[in-house]
Amino acid sequence: MTSKQRAYLKSLANNMEPIFQVGKSSLTPELTQGISEALAARELIKISVLKNCFDDPKEIAAIIAERTRSEVVQVIGKKIILYKEGKDNKKKINLPM
Repeated sequence: MTSKQRAYLKSLANNMEPIFQVGKSSLTPELTQGISEALAARELIKISVLKNCFDDPKEIAAIIAERTRSEVVQVIGKKIILYKEGKDNKKKINLPM
């Protein structure tokens, strides 16, 4: 992913609300499955890491990206933005070249 594409995705995610929260139990298989399904439907999602989660948000983002085969767009504070390109016929976001 180029820096131009990353900046474009950040701008799209700017107005989004987090749709998942990582809490005390950190990453459960159910949470990972839900994130994977949301990425398939939306392509770009925002996740919030709660204060009672003692894991590092950057580590959580890397683990989620690996498990869901997505890309980490940004980790800022306790917010994670993930992107996974949709299938050709269901593509919603067209990245700049």
